[in-house]
Amino acid sequence: MSSNKRGVLFVCLGNICRSPIAEAVFQGLIEKRNLKDKWFCDSAATASYHTGELPDHRALQVLKEHGLTTNHKARKLTKNDFTEFEWIFGMDESNISNIKRMAPPNSTAKIELLGSYDPEGQLIIEDPYYQGGIDGFIANYDQCLRCCEAFLDKMN
Repeated sequence: MSSNKRGVLFVCLGNICRSPIAEAVFQGLIEKRNLKDKWFCDSAATASYHTGELPDHRALQVLKEHGLTTNHKARKLTKNDFTEFEWIFGMDESNISNIKRMAPPNSTAKIELLGSYDPEGQLIIEDPYYQGGIDGFIANYDQCLRCCEAFLDKMN
């Protein structure tokens, strides 16, 4: 991490749906707002089910439809993440609980629900993985966009 950049890590259970969508959305926003010199981001999982895999094809489809791409490969949250990133955003209460449980004693990261920044007040970003269709992924994209925009508006 560059000392002048602020880091944001997006975390969900498997790192193939919600968190890579949030990461791609945030990356797109910092590029669009010319903030790449101020921010960096990544995403991770609380479980290692999908380590090394690309995001779910439905997540990739929704990102592509919004002009975003990602080469992210799923990875598990590490102890270094708790000091490398200023914020670690979970997608739901289970993620937050797992993130806090995994945090080392020297953690400096602020651990929050990404949905706490949703101007529509939708606190939880629901897991679309088992819903079958694409609708949950579209909803995830829309909510991540609202949250990331509101977070950046507050920070800059």
